[in-house]
This record gives sequence, C-alpha cells and structure tokens, in this order.
Amino acid sequence: MRKYLFSAGFALLVAATSVSVTAMTPPAFASQIKYVVNNIPITTGDIAHRAAFFKLQHKKGDAAHDMIDQTLRLAEAKRLGIRITDQQVDAAYQRFASNNKMPLAKLDAIMSQSGVTKEHFKEFIRAQMAWNQALGARYRSGEGGSVTEQDAVRRMLDKGGSKPTAMEYMLQQVIFVVPASERAATLAKRKREADAMRARFNGCNTTREFAKGLIDVTVRDLGRVLAPQLPSDWAEQIKATKVGGATPTRETERGVEFIGICSSREVSDDKAAQMVFQAEGGNDKDAEELSKKYVDELRKKAKIVER
Repeated sequence: MRKYLFSAGFALLVAATSVSVTAMTPPAFASQIKYVVNNIPITTGDIAHRAAFFKLQHKKGDAAHDMIDQTLRLAEAKRLGIRITDQQVDAAYQRFASNNKMPLAKLDAIMSQSGVTKEHFKEFIRAQMAWNQALGARYRSGEGGSVTEQDAVRRMLDKGGSKPTAMEYMLQQVIFVVPASERAATLAKRKREADAMRARFNGCNTTREFAKGLIDVTVRDLGRVLAPQLPSDWAEQIKATKVGGATPTRETERGVEFIGICSSREVSDDKAAQMVFQAEGGNDKDAEELSKKYVDELRKKAKIVER
C-alpha cells in the first residue's frame, strides 16, 4: 500500500524552520475531554496539537475531525491485531530527522516550540504506520480491487515496466516461550538464552539439535515467503540478514524470538508480480479511495459523543 507517513512539503518546511523556531513560543494547551470515540477520549489538548501540526505544514483542515479519524484508525488497527511498537515509531522519527539532515534534539525543539510536541508527532507516526497495514490487509482481501497474477503482470507491462522480481526467503522461527505469568521474573534470563543460541546459529539444519537441551523452545519452519509478504515488524531485519544467519532477538507477546534465514533467491514470475502490485496498492488513487471508504464505514459504526 501507499506510504502515508510524511508529505514532502512538511519535510521541507521542517528543514527550513531552523532560523525562526527559537523565536516561537508554544501555546499553553488545556487538556479537557472534548470527544469520546468508542469510549476513547480526545482532549482539547489533542485537538490543539493537531491544529499546530496543520499550521506547521501550512495545511488547512479540521483538527477535531482529523483526531476523530485518527482515533478510529488506531482502534481498527488494534482490532486487526496490528501493533506498532515504540521502537518502530522511534526509528521512524529518527529517520525523519536524518532525512531532513537535523539532529534529534533540533527536531524535538521544532515539535515543542511549534506547539505540536514530539509525543503528538510520534502518535501521528504510529497511526499512519498502523493504518497503512490495515489498508494493505483490506486491499489484499479483495476490497481494494483484487487482481489475478496475470492481471498484475499486464498492468505493469502496460505502464511501461517489466515483470518485477522479488526475493523469496526460506525462513525458520525460533521462539523462547515466556508465559505471561512468568514474564517479569524470567524474560531477561530467556533473552540471554535466546541471544546465546542466535550467536551459534549457522543455518537451519542444526537449529533443532541446538534446541534439544533447552526448555520451552519452539522451532517453526515458515517455508518460502516472498519479500512483499514478510511481516512488517520483521521485514527490515530479515532483508538485512545474510543467508545462514539469524535476525537479532526480539521480545514479543510469546517470549523472545529470532528468525533464521535458511536460503534466499530472486524470483521473477506472475506470483511475484501479483505480490508486488498488491503491496504497492495498485496506485495512489486506489489507496486514497479505499482509505476514505474505510474511514467512512468506521464513522458510521462509531459512537462519537461531544462533551
């Protein structure tokens, strides 16, 4: 699906703010509940921060309406089991600063002194990342315009492109299980064990042998997965890991995990074309229309109370 994170105009505006930002005085925002959306409160402070965000972008818009939409989007993503971690948000925030050639402290200052705040901007990032995944799931389900493998190839060729290639990975998942009731007491120990096994990982053939003497360790063969199908929270790490190696360990709801890269190869076929086409969402117009339709549906079902 299309990436909705940040507009080019906003990026340029932030980059150009360095001279005047120190003279700006952040407004004092009250924080009283203004709306309740499906039992989730939106405060006057939230709305004021969003209005400041619009001002920073030189963009017109209804801040309250936008915050209601964001709340609906985040709630829908949560319902779908989409979880954007603080680490993912922080990494995106860092990339934004780097792309605009500024240190984090400067970006923090711009967000604070403009009245947006870095916390509000980070929550905006989280919502955009989560919504992008929700849109992708709906598009692939067929509601955004499901295409056959042959249709995807034809559309790409019609646009003057060539049949795309995609990396196909053979993956293996290793989970050091940590029951919820034992998480506080054993998570750190389990992470050390997982890190030790990950350091010894040298291919998928020996994983189960290594795991034999360990308690509550699950090894799952994930089979062949095309790059556009990789889980978003693992994709970058998988792509950065060499064949025969393993991703860094991560704490998850199940415990501590890492993924081994058994093999990879570049494939060029109709299935790869279909995956790439659907991962890109077909085109921006399709994505915009699907997003609007989706949010309109959520609004119709929602209970929105103004205080």
